[in-house]
Amino acid sequence: MELTIKQICEITEGTLLCGDADLRIRHLSFDSRDIPGDCLFIPTIGARVDGHDFIQGAFGKGAAATLTARGDIINPERPHILVKDTQKALEALGRYARSCFHGPVVGITGSVGKTTTRELVKAALSAGGSVTGTMKNMNSQIGTPVVLYHMDHQAERAVMEMGISGPGEMRDLIDLVHPTLAVVTNIGVAHIEYLGSREGICEEKMHIADELGPEAWAILNGDEPLLKAYRDKLPCRVLCYGLGEENDLTARDIEEGDGVRFTAVFHSSLTPYMEIPVELMIPGVHNVMNALAALGAAWALGIDPKQAALAMGMFEGFARRLERIKIGGLQVIDDSYNASPPSMKAALTVLEKAEGKRKIALLADMLEMGEEAPALHREVGEFAAPLDIDSFITLGELIRNLEAPLLAAGRHVIHCGSRDEAAAKVHELAEKGDVLLLKGSNSMGLDKILAVLKDDDKWKEA
Repeated sequence: MELTIKQICEITEGTLLCGDADLRIRHLSFDSRDIPGDCLFIPTIGARVDGHDFIQGAFGKGAAATLTARGDIINPERPHILVKDTQKALEALGRYARSCFHGPVVGITGSVGKTTTRELVKAALSAGGSVTGTMKNMNSQIGTPVVLYHMDHQAERAVMEMGISGPGEMRDLIDLVHPTLAVVTNIGVAHIEYLGSREGICEEKMHIADELGPEAWAILNGDEPLLKAYRDKLPCRVLCYGLGEENDLTARDIEEGDGVRFTAVFHSSLTPYMEIPVELMIPGVHNVMNALAALGAAWALGIDPKQAALAMGMFEGFARRLERIKIGGLQVIDDSYNASPPSMKAALTVLEKAEGKRKIALLADMLEMGEEAPALHREVGEFAAPLDIDSFITLGELIRNLEAPLLAAGRHVIHCGSRDEAAAKVHELAEKGDVLLLKGSNSMGLDKILAVLKDDDKWKEA
């Protein structure tokens, strides 16, 4: 999208303090370190940081203009737009951008798998024409307006990831995105400390369907009882997917390897009977579920599921989400972008099925689990205890709750008190031909351990 400073003032109800009213803005950014050309800087105010303190830095990076709620003029040669609230002004720009898009908009939420499902839905819908939508991890109330401004408004369809962490946030996102089709992947325990219970998480996420009319569709994970209970409650049509035979869209003949193959089966009164072969380049049974969600969305939007399946087969995955990396003779499965009990179980299953001499799991704390954190870590330990994994290296304090079931089962467990110690233990333990899994919450810094391993000469091929 491209707007003049004058138009931005009108949309945000702002006042131009200085600068050229006819200057055209093609980009928005709230990160002073990431300033593309022709960019309006949005100094948002957080709990610990006030973006107004970074306006000068944003100008130094090339920002063309800035919003301000303070009224200070940092550089009189660049437009400064005075607004009451920079976050509200950003949302106003997002709402305006959304009003300029007239195709179907798929909204995707869930506790785990949103981003992979988003990319699979994008791939599936690309079989029917051009697709735009969420990039990177821009799925919050701050990131979503930026996505709406930047997306291709000439595309035929849009796919928006919608992430929440507290009460009321889904309604706020609905006010920005206005999805015409909803996909809900699952209900886990991420952010449970803010939403109280899985039932509370489910209730908040299901507001994604609030604006859907009787002809619209919601695509729900029917293997999750909390979601299945909404089948007859929503104002729209509902298609349930999952591995259970009672779902409208199921999978059979699942084969796992470096990727995963299966046959998707549409077999309810809602759809014609269809069997669709699917072959993904990304591994894991959990990605069968994500692919089923994408196929359901494609079908609901009138796209041939066979063509959608072929398009999904081109998706290669992305960094730090079950990313396969070779460091000489050591194979690494980097799934360190984030962690929750379902995603950690899925990653451990992928490790168990990987081809290699020995399997080693380096596991770090799962954060934002609330009061249930110790029990949830122990639950993952109970899941991991019978798996064919040779060694477990743990990092953090919460993860110690995972160790007891492993030790009770006679498994090899090593606890480390720091990232440096964990990297040293991997160096000591791993050999060429082994497979190493890195899994933990992003702030546990497993990416820094990976950087150390990449510089280690031990696994270099002769």
